[in-house]
Amino acid sequence: MRREKPYLLAIDQGTTSTRAMLFDAAARPVASHAIPLRQIYPANGWVEHDAGEIWQAALECCRAVLNGIPASQVAAIGITNQRETSLIWDRKTGAPLHNAIVWQDRRTAARCAALRKAGKAATIARKTGLLPDPYFSATKLEWLLKNVKGVKTRNGRLKDIAFGTIDSWLIWNLTRGAVHACDVTNASRTMLWNLKTRGWDPQLLKLFGVPRAVLPQVRESRGDFGTADPALLGAAIPILGVAGDQQAACFGQACFAPGDVKSTYGTGCFALVNTGRSVPRSRNRLLATALAGEQYAIEGSIFIAGAVVQWLRDELKILHAAAASETMAKQAACAEGLYFVPAFTGLGAPYWDPDARGAILGLTRDSGRAEIVRAALDAVCYQTRDLLEAMRRDVAAAGLKRLTSLKVDGGMVANDWFCQRLADLTGLRVDRPRVIETTALGAAYLAGLGAGLFESRKDIAARWALDRRFTPALKPKARDKLYAGWQQAVRRVRGQMLKIR
Repeated sequence: MRREKPYLLAIDQGTTSTRAMLFDAAARPVASHAIPLRQIYPANGWVEHDAGEIWQAALECCRAVLNGIPASQVAAIGITNQRETSLIWDRKTGAPLHNAIVWQDRRTAARCAALRKAGKAATIARKTGLLPDPYFSATKLEWLLKNVKGVKTRNGRLKDIAFGTIDSWLIWNLTRGAVHACDVTNASRTMLWNLKTRGWDPQLLKLFGVPRAVLPQVRESRGDFGTADPALLGAAIPILGVAGDQQAACFGQACFAPGDVKSTYGTGCFALVNTGRSVPRSRNRLLATALAGEQYAIEGSIFIAGAVVQWLRDELKILHAAAASETMAKQAACAEGLYFVPAFTGLGAPYWDPDARGAILGLTRDSGRAEIVRAALDAVCYQTRDLLEAMRRDVAAAGLKRLTSLKVDGGMVANDWFCQRLADLTGLRVDRPRVIETTALGAAYLAGLGAGLFESRKDIAARWALDRRFTPALKPKARDKLYAGWQQAVRRVRGQMLKIR
């Protein structure tokens, strides 16, 4: 095991912020720096990011955590990123040709509906493990190629452009354009990559009008993604680990055995259960996706989790800070029948309803700020149970071990009240690790394996440490009654009772 370079640098580019973390050779956090990311809303249901802003923030964060530490002491860089967010750029200048289209964006909902109507859903699911939804990258890229000025020459030919998810964009900039690549986990979220052949699928490229030449090379998550230009950080640091945020969190949580399950609570919520080396197929409207290390997972995706707390803080001004949600939830009266369905950008798994919109149901004269905050946190728990109910059925059909516990991470799980409520409303034991920024940790582990700082997955698993365990205190009958009310609330929202035509 080599320790002459005792540090690992992780870039964690998320939906609402860009962060860099420096870890020591034992994977202990040494420094962290984050910069908020501006959200751009050009139209109803559209969400974009400035790709140039993302790159500059990533560079600034890396320089901030290296302050006082020579870059020559960094063994490797690991990258983790918001996944389906997509962009195109000019290969010659490196300039983005449009804002990045964020995973939350719904502008291609009509196109996805047309794909389903044309009977393409089964083919897409069989090849990619995904369902036709604006969430994924394929229809975003299709839209960019059709609608962005400057993409084609005067005679209608496509210019020399590159497409990428955010990992590709960061790699391109770190290597000064020397490497155009992404990892398997990000590729598996594009709706263009075949899980079985582990390559770009010609039939799907034709379906979406995507030239193979614009796509990045796909490499294994623990692999060589080039070297950061020494002029950027002060030394030529190899990039040896890349994974999409949820797969990186899975790695950071040491979910290496089939049946291991974790749930990450950031802007959205994403639960993954490891299914081993066999490509899974969900029969309950969940997704199949690639994990690092040639493993696969069944995944459930919730679009709005921590984002609902941000909305209460920034738009309704109910909270002065996100952390205040715990205190307010504790103060709230027990308001049975009050449900908050935060379908701001539609509903994700297992509903996949891009037309659903948010609603607060069951308001009474006694409903106040605290009760609404509590209902918002409850909504994240109920949505998690939606995923777990579908996941339990898929796991049972695959012959995997029964779900009994849930490893959690992400910013929301610093809230003790939320973690206990999650255990109560799902009926599972909830385990919170000491390091809750497991996306960055997972990227660091992948890079550390490549650099020789860690010997194996077994070595990494031995480093996982429990901070606190939350066990269900609510009786099953009471839990199921509350969940039945949630299901009714979702049905009413999906019924579009408030939609004005």
